[in-house]
Amino acid sequence: MNAKKIITLLLAAVLVLSLAACGTKPAENGGGDGEPQTLEEARTLYDQLVAQENAIQTENTELWEKVFLSADKGMAMMEDGKNYGEFLLSTIEAAKEQFTDEEYELLKEKATEIKNIEDRLAALEEKFPSLSETPAGDGSMSVPAGSDKTTPPDDGSMQKFPAFEGKDLDGNTVKSSELFAKNAVTVVNFWFTTCNPCVGELSELDALNKELAEKGGALIGVNTFTLDGDETTISEAKDVLAKKGATYQNVYFASDGEAGKFTTNIFAYPTTYVVDRNGNIVGDPIVGAITEKKQAEALQAQIDKALSADRG
Repeated sequence: MNAKKIITLLLAAVLVLSLAACGTKPAENGGGDGEPQTLEEARTLYDQLVAQENAIQTENTELWEKVFLSADKGMAMMEDGKNYGEFLLSTIEAAKEQFTDEEYELLKEKATEIKNIEDRLAALEEKFPSLSETPAGDGSMSVPAGSDKTTPPDDGSMQKFPAFEGKDLDGNTVKSSELFAKNAVTVVNFWFTTCNPCVGELSELDALNKELAEKGGALIGVNTFTLDGDETTISEAKDVLAKKGATYQNVYFASDGEAGKFTTNIFAYPTTYVVDRNGNIVGDPIVGAITEKKQAEALQAQIDKALSADRG
């Protein structure tokens, strides 16, 4: 398993709220046992628990990044029955020699808090399944604040989207040069299979792809689990796409190529780029799901800019 996939697995359960929400305490909602009795009460508690988890992750960021980067490539995946807190605890234990005694105890304490929060979130999702269908906060998953390295240069120059030659999930060859050249605008959405906000926006992305097709554009997805053509993760991605009715093209490429290295520097999901006919990235990346108004408006503005430039 490559380093990118390990980092992506670590991201899978970190649901990010806006910083304004951080540090709030769970409300004492519901009946006499303190548990929520209605969906509204459950959503309030759910959002507050997520905010608590995010607050833990945004403390001691340098220390947490050491944890993320120390993940053993041979460790079991998240899908093997562990929640995010358990995965962190295993990672911390395996790398304990890298930390001082004080750091080790602090990380264990915080990872245990995350495990308990994840257990509570899972219980709420089981009781109120619709909670997991609509992402909270800004609709993104990420590692601690400050780790997003995807922003293009601000010196006024255009950043090229990295070249790639890969395949779509049905095995058809896809070359970035040909893909971008034939479209007035191409929207590239980075996602992964166990990312709730990513999956939650697939239907909206499919609708956007249909709109773009009428204007000479297209949308493609890049599921980061499928890099290097892993058959199991490709099958899983295709299954998720089918369940959400998403028919637009998804592609993969080598993790050690130019585009693969570019993908390694994406630490927030979903992240979406707008690319013009010449392969230039238009504006800043859209971080977060387009099910959120802010992200949807920002993405549409960049699409309109690319289309206008192409016509002009």
